[in-house]
Amino acid sequence: MSRIAAALTRAREMGLDRLDAQLLVGHVLQRPRSWLLAHDDTLLTEAEQTHVEHLMQRRAAGEPLAYLTGEKEFHGLTLQVTPAVLIPRPDTETLVDWALSVLNSGPQVPRVLDLGTGSGAIALALKHRHPAAIVTAVDASEDALRVAAGNAQRLGLDIRFRLGDWWQGLEGERFDLVVSNPPYIALGDEHLPALRHEPTLALTSGADGLDALRTIVDGAPHHLTSAGWLLVEHGHDQAQAMGELLLAAGFGDVQTCKDLAGIGRCSGGQWPQRDTP
Repeated sequence: MSRIAAALTRAREMGLDRLDAQLLVGHVLQRPRSWLLAHDDTLLTEAEQTHVEHLMQRRAAGEPLAYLTGEKEFHGLTLQVTPAVLIPRPDTETLVDWALSVLNSGPQVPRVLDLGTGSGAIALALKHRHPAAIVTAVDASEDALRVAAGNAQRLGLDIRFRLGDWWQGLEGERFDLVVSNPPYIALGDEHLPALRHEPTLALTSGADGLDALRTIVDGAPHHLTSAGWLLVEHGHDQAQAMGELLLAAGFGDVQTCKDLAGIGRCSGGQWPQRDTP
């Protein structure tokens, strides 16, 4: 048997980030990081030591920490994640914040649609922060929907989940707000090897990375209410292309929202308000 301190030293020798190592040990022991720092002389059982070593080897091989611990924090919520879903990123919180500002100035009981929900991160964050919203979440993956539905049940948030490819199965339905973090990486992009553990379906979208975004923009006018909004996340260099797609489709008030690094991360627009007689 070895002590926690020895396990963390071993992790450093394997090239692991210290925080990652502490989180892995904490996950195995079901203890917070603060406890580890105060009890690093605690002996690990043989089973715990074996489990820690196995997880550290997987992390050293590039497997994401969130898949090893089975959870990820997003917009104040702890979400369960599996390799069936994309790991929620802090960048996507920019999209959630923008969506919340739209909801706060819209109908009292807004109808919201999250396309390609994955773990349910966006839909759940919006429902959590704006409980009056009626939220529908769609994904083409049954495995992803199981993860999202499990998160909704565990968090006590009422979301309507649908299995479908983008707008499939939503004929005749209209929403006050449509949000999406679709795949937007171009096939053959140099960053893909680093993302090999995450589902390719949630990452890539055609030769230029815009196929899914085109589908979403093209279908949005048939599913938005008068003055409804479409907000989407996209790649760091796709803001101009997204703006052009939105304008060509007839959207007004087209904008791009920057993330904390000052990068244009999300774009959106408002569908023109229909005059009422």
